[in-house]
Amino acid sequence: MSSDTTIPELVHVVDDDAEVRDSLSRLLRSVGMQVACYPSVAEFMRAPRPEVCSCLLLDVRLQGASGLDLQDQLNQEGVALPVIFMTGFGDIPMTVRAMKGGAVDFLSKPFREQDLLDAIQQALARDRVRRERGRSHAELEARYRTLSPRERQVMGLAVRGLMNKQIAGEVGTSEITVKIHRGNAMRKMEAKTFADLVRMAEALAPERQA
Repeated sequence: MSSDTTIPELVHVVDDDAEVRDSLSRLLRSVGMQVACYPSVAEFMRAPRPEVCSCLLLDVRLQGASGLDLQDQLNQEGVALPVIFMTGFGDIPMTVRAMKGGAVDFLSKPFREQDLLDAIQQALARDRVRRERGRSHAELEARYRTLSPRERQVMGLAVRGLMNKQIAGEVGTSEITVKIHRGNAMRKMEAKTFADLVRMAEALAPERQA
């Protein structure tokens, strides 16, 4: 898979009108974005999606499955791809459904190019933040996996507020040994302060704090 640093930000476009796809593709490429166009929901779902900062520009009314159906499917599958809807036949219930489903924007055709570009930048910014948080959490998980079972146990008890003497009694070891395990946990987790360690523990899944 390619990384965010080697491929331009990618905009997926799903619209069954070839002229619209071509027009949007030209516009987005003119401002330096990578574009992937699809004539239907089925084509989009079959295509590979590179792991790069992305968003989905989606027509509401399509032949076959609708844009709203695709949004529902992505949500059900846990695919966190920011969606911008566009339509020439929008109504309030449709807009409400789209926004409740997490859409970034709902643009009525014809729309101004700048409005579209602004919506895309907002969607890409949302995806960029999500990906950065995912990377940070993955790095945190990787550091946590370097801890021994006893270091994890001591860390979990320490961040719950127990003193070293209390932890020693809890795990059946000496206070000196607890201090060593606690220090090892701080070093391996790359926590500069105990407050950092507490924040890291809170960011990890609850079952990993014990």
